[in-house]
Amino acid sequence: MTSARAKPADTASRAGEALAAAADALAPVSESPRLDAELLLAFALGRTRGAVLAFPERELDDATRARFAAFVGRRARGEPLAYLTGEREFFSLPLAVSAGVLVPRPETELLVELTLAAVASITTPAVLDVGTGSGAIALAIKQARSDARVTASDRSAAALAVARANAQRLALDVRFVESAWFERVRGETFDAIVSNPPYVRSADVKGALEFEPRLALDGGGDGLDAYRALLEGAAAHLTPGRGVLLLEHGAEQRPELLALAAQHGWHATGAHDDLAGKPRVLALAVSA
Repeated sequence: MTSARAKPADTASRAGEALAAAADALAPVSESPRLDAELLLAFALGRTRGAVLAFPERELDDATRARFAAFVGRRARGEPLAYLTGEREFFSLPLAVSAGVLVPRPETELLVELTLAAVASITTPAVLDVGTGSGAIALAIKQARSDARVTASDRSAAALAVARANAQRLALDVRFVESAWFERVRGETFDAIVSNPPYVRSADVKGALEFEPRLALDGGGDGLDAYRALLEGAAAHLTPGRGVLLLEHGAEQRPELLALAAQHGWHATGAHDDLAGKPRVLALAVSA
């Protein structure tokens, strides 16, 4: 609800007024409405957020007001901020994103940290990121371990185009493969296989999630279809005796995923919660 003190974002003449109006408009859909407003105004102005905050008295011309109001309107309808600005930071890497890829989430950084820990003692480790999307996980691993041989796969050509562009812009040497699961890496083995697969139940892909690619979200009726494919195929692609499979999962899915893993001959070597205390990542090894 817009407060009485705030003018609509498309009529407020000064930056401070426009930010107040936009923050009010975004409050129902965003956990950080003021920050969203500041980033969108900075993007509309072609300036940094710091420059916006430093000059709240800045007069906005008609074109800027209209552009900002359009961004605020789209964000208020649930469209992710990253799709509006075209960028999202992940593991301190500025990544380009588009509607063809899932927006990288902060909680997924845990998956990167655990993968790096898993291969810390291995010289030139081989790592496979299955379902890479924007390339976030693969690029973060390569940035932290320049000696790693990182392969990133995705079945979406559009997603791989974004990932390749990110790798080129960041000067990170990652191999990209268009592949459904393990089809295009037959005969290859890796010290770590990592994945943030689609795990939302089909019926729950709604609301704000509808702006993101369904292929990257929809895990089937029970949300576990992707895990079935990963658990069935990954064992043949892990380095014998030391390879580990690391999977991000939904906060309520751990018991089901543990049971499913056991059915496919895996056992958990670690179960990790994110910074919010929610179950987030399982580390799995092939049972003897």
